Amino acid sequence: MAEKNEDNTIFIGGKPFMNYVTGVVMQFTTKGSKEVKIKARGKFISRAVDVEQVSKNKFLKEHAVQTKEIKTASEEFENKEGKKVNVSTIEIILTK
Repeated sequence: MAEKNEDNTIFIGGKPFMNYVTGVVMQFTTKGSKEVKIKARGKFISRAVDVEQVSKNKFLKEHAVQTKEIKTASEEFENKEGKKVNVSTIEIILTK
């Protein structure tokens, strides 16, 4: 299943695409969440956008889920070689 924490955040990574879609849908349907955050960094940003679109437009149409906010930023971290690099981040907030 998709990674989740207490504040209804789905972190996008290398797991199968539908795991993340299922995670978002479950937050709204079985957990009764009013808001879900989808977060991703670097190469997973496009996957986060796809998860948002598929969740909202295919699985949650009848639940009137809307995109509330999209935040972009960048984070600095050290790579395996010890070099500081910047990576882009995205946070997509869906609300009911």
